[in-house]
Amino acid sequence: MSGDGRTVHGSRFTVHGSRFTVHGSRFTVHGSRFTVRASKGLGDRVEFSTQIDGREEQIKSLFAQTFAASEGADEGRLIAALVERLLNTTPREDLFVFTQAEGEALIAAAIFSRLTYSEDARSVFILSPMAVATERQKQGVGQALLKEALNALSKEGVDVAITYGDPAFYGKVGFEPLDEDTAAAPLPLSQPVGWIGQPLQEPALLPLKGRCTCVAALDDPAIW
Repeated sequence: MSGDGRTVHGSRFTVHGSRFTVHGSRFTVHGSRFTVRASKGLGDRVEFSTQIDGREEQIKSLFAQTFAASEGADEGRLIAALVERLLNTTPREDLFVFTQAEGEALIAAAIFSRLTYSEDARSVFILSPMAVATERQKQGVGQALLKEALNALSKEGVDVAITYGDPAFYGKVGFEPLDEDTAAAPLPLSQPVGWIGQPLQEPALLPLKGRCTCVAALDDPAIW
């Protein structure tokens, strides 16, 4: 799930088109334990922290405004409520929040939470939801943030990243179609074509074993 103008109807995800490199931006990830330099061309520093730094309302507002602009006020409120539940009810070890800011303005955010497979010890996280500020869409912001996020997750030892979104967009950062034999979803999918993922530690994704469960905030059939 992410916020922009293209929506796959019947589910809760949209995508960001992007073509250009983002300059002069700051990336932050919450739930990690290290600091690294930004990729060449991104400027500033990529800062990683274990805290959300009191920015919960700013993060929630970004999602509310972005989804309201693309899909209406009701959707904006629904996604803002989802983000609030994720931030307030998810154990910190089960959550990564990546944000991108220009100065004091938050322009993008991506939230990853843990998926657990009952017979598999691998670490799996799902991206849901994601938002890029309306005025910064189609400028490469979403792709740039996701590349930083996936690199950070890999360094943290996460084995697999999954999302539920547009394969055309997320395919640009390495996500590929999944079937239920490779990775079961935690709830029935209204748009199975949007179930996509990628390995972060191995060249190929071996099937994830066992029943899949998500964090409590995502355990709602309405968002799948």
